[in-house]
Amino acid sequence: MSDDNGTPETAAAPTGGPRPEPLRFFGTTWVGHDHGYALRRAGVAAGSLLAAAAACLVLRFAYEGLQIADSGAFVSLLVVVMFAVCSALAFRHTWDAFTKRPDPDRQASLRGLLAIGFVGSLLAYFFRSLTEAPGEKLHRREYEEAREQYARRTTRRSGNPSKKRRRI
Repeated sequence: MSDDNGTPETAAAPTGGPRPEPLRFFGTTWVGHDHGYALRRAGVAAGSLLAAAAACLVLRFAYEGLQIADSGAFVSLLVVVMFAVCSALAFRHTWDAFTKRPDPDRQASLRGLLAIGFVGSLLAYFFRSLTEAPGEKLHRREYEEAREQYARRTTRRSGNPSKKRRRI
């Protein structure tokens, strides 16, 4: 058994070959879509949607706090626009991160924006989990490339080419 996700190691990769990278909540079940993969995907979709709904409720309470404080229409508008823009940018960034590896420096510089726009990230996670495990396409492509490279490195030629008989 794998120590992180509880899936059998034999389902992950043949011995001696490249090993797939585990995904959050899925482990290596994304390779063969086994060991409750569909149930996990449904759970992740429902969980991320519930978390996004709860986050929107918390944001509503924060907005009502601004209304009670009577901070003015301009401040309320700025807060709403800020959360909408940050959520849209976080959605796009999270969605792109499922298909290509994000640049670590850019990721670090966007950390604050992604924290503010967490609702967008949760919604991106929800929508991606409706079709696949979030990040599965990227990991599958990398895993297939690693397997091809491993197969090319480990295949052996048959015989010594210098001792090959020449055809007359």
